[in-house]
Amino acid sequence: MIGRTISHYKILKKLGEGGMGVVYKAEDTKLKRTVALKFLSPHAVGSEEEKNRFVSEAQAAAALHHPNICTIYEIEEAEDQIFIAMAYISGQSLKEKLKKGPLDLDEALSITVQIAKGLQEAHDNGIVHRDIKSANIIITDKGQATIMDFGLAKWAGQSGISRGGAIIGTAAYMSPEQTRGEVVDQRADIWALGVCLYEMLTGQLPFKGEYDAAIAYSVLNEDPIPLSALQPNVPAELRRVVDGALAKNLDKRRQSVDELLTQLESLRKKLLIQPPAEPTSVSPPRPSVAVLPLADMSPEKDQEYFCDGIAEEIINALVKVEGLHVVARTSAFSFKGKTEDIREIGRRLSASAVLEGSVRKAGNNLRITAQLVDVQDGFHIWSDRYDRRMEDIFAIQDQISQAVVDALKVKLIGAAREPLVKRYTENLEAYNLYLKGRFYLNKRTEEAFNKGVECFEQAISEDPNYALAYAGLADSYNLLGNYSVLPPKDTFPRAKILAAKALELDDTISEAHTALAYVHMYHDWDWKKAGLGFKRALELNPSCATANHWYAEYLIMTGRMDEAHAQARKALEFDPLSLILYTLQGWTYHFERDYDRAIERFQKGLEMDPGFAATLFFLGMACVQASQFEDALENIKKSQSSFEGSTLTVAAQGYIHALSGKISEARQALDELKKMSAKSYVSSYYRAAICTGLGEKDRAFEWLEQAYEERDPWLSLLKVDPIWDVLRSDPRFSTMLEKVGLDK
Repeated sequence: MIGRTISHYKILKKLGEGGMGVVYKAEDTKLKRTVALKFLSPHAVGSEEEKNRFVSEAQAAAALHHPNICTIYEIEEAEDQIFIAMAYISGQSLKEKLKKGPLDLDEALSITVQIAKGLQEAHDNGIVHRDIKSANIIITDKGQATIMDFGLAKWAGQSGISRGGAIIGTAAYMSPEQTRGEVVDQRADIWALGVCLYEMLTGQLPFKGEYDAAIAYSVLNEDPIPLSALQPNVPAELRRVVDGALAKNLDKRRQSVDELLTQLESLRKKLLIQPPAEPTSVSPPRPSVAVLPLADMSPEKDQEYFCDGIAEEIINALVKVEGLHVVARTSAFSFKGKTEDIREIGRRLSASAVLEGSVRKAGNNLRITAQLVDVQDGFHIWSDRYDRRMEDIFAIQDQISQAVVDALKVKLIGAAREPLVKRYTENLEAYNLYLKGRFYLNKRTEEAFNKGVECFEQAISEDPNYALAYAGLADSYNLLGNYSVLPPKDTFPRAKILAAKALELDDTISEAHTALAYVHMYHDWDWKKAGLGFKRALELNPSCATANHWYAEYLIMTGRMDEAHAQARKALEFDPLSLILYTLQGWTYHFERDYDRAIERFQKGLEMDPGFAATLFFLGMACVQASQFEDALENIKKSQSSFEGSTLTVAAQGYIHALSGKISEARQALDELKKMSAKSYVSSYYRAAICTGLGEKDRAFEWLEQAYEERDPWLSLLKVDPIWDVLRSDPRFSTMLEKVGLDK
């Protein structure tokens, strides 16, 4: 083609090639100007009828005149070839520009605003691009962004399916509805712009796969890695813009480019009035590591608790290292027993390296193998084997941790190279019992709580100065009270004494500060001490998922919802696959009365584990407030498999029946709770909720007073729980808020 003249265009050089055709730089011999010619491949046009429709659509696109849209001069057919003549834009594609890495915030915003303005012009004229992608955006040397290929657009309202059922577009940028071959409108372009913005900020695509079908699956079923995990410095407002553009639910997505532009322009103004940052050199990506649970290779296969404990100890050691991001236990342990590729595990955990290994324990003899794997290529960075005696366990943990630090070349805290693993006890039996106690505590069942208590008490008996064991025992009693297994008056005061004892022995233990703050929040209702306690715990260990989680609960209970959202997002950065943290996000929306978003968040968590009881329960409670009574009842009943015998689900069903007008069923629930109270503790808060649903306000206040006498931990939610909205105008409710310190 080069050197030939087609019509009145002399072909000068080839510019590029794609699925729809080949683009050449050419000279318009009539008007003496440089143009770009796109010759369409035969499969892109098809039958005569399709060709005529294509010409009509291209003519409509040619009517668009905007500085951020590449002008189409004409569409012609010559020598049995259809081509589009358009303005020649000198510059590089956004795709090429991104090969050097992410853009800075100001440049990314500038380009996004320009693309949005071009799309605004098109959408105002009823035209949807359908193939916005980084390869279709040209950036000039002066920073002007131009959208290419509007000649391939369709009128708004038509689907993205071509003849033969093929889907037109680029898989990684296609919206869910376009991927399914449904009718598309301007919101498909908003999705694609969101993908481009994510790509500009992170240097990678939000939805990836080895082939188109895999990418399509990701678009339809998976969430991208949170922006906060890849670029922590991206402002929260901009993260919300991206999230709004990439909402899979059409009704939740930004509905118009006008709306998107308003947000972007507002954000740019905010950023411009901030003082300029000190110039800094570009730093490499922050090293990050995920420590997987070690495999039990022992002959009896009875060392699961020990394997988990060793991995958790290494995690706790590595979080102390400056400059190293360590994935929290919950997320890393979600891959326990699975055989997924290390590279996929690393991608899902946003980790650059993964530590895996195995333990063989026979009597007092240990063999521990460990290997650090590079997520990018799947090759070993480091590996080693340790054949030692049990008394060497702390040294082995420290050696593994130091090897990871050396391999990743991150900085140790302090000038001297000190051991990363702190010995809280020299008694190996006490240490072994402590690991067992944590193993049981993480199961979150009544039976496991009791086993945990037994193990921690035995550990303390072995070593009365073992501070961590006191903290573990404090956690056990906190949870026994909060899960209503035992009366809160019996559990929380004991937890308080145990946490204080742990701090007396060692006040640098984050877990002990967290446990004590938990008592202040759920039992003492001393909100000032609770807040200070959580902050101190996070100072000692900023990546502690439990402290981050419970501090977010504290912010919710005190009505600081914006801070709670931020804290929940921060907790997810450390623990990106934590089911309970997805539930926490839904919880925050629930207590803001945004039930649609709460339900959406709970459902997102259930995509990871459809049987997760806590999420099912709170999804049910959100459905109640949204008057979706059948869905509410179904989800509460599903949660019973894990809450078997629990008074919680009985009470919830009674409340649903009361609100939906099934009075006799609600009263049956109250009767059942009364019978259950003869054998185990039943929260008066639950009974008050059912009475509220029945409209029995006086009786509800009587039960709330009883809950106060019991020091019921659920009263911590009194300020925000929508169950009590019908009582808030009653002076008795104000008095109750004052009693639990939530009147401010």
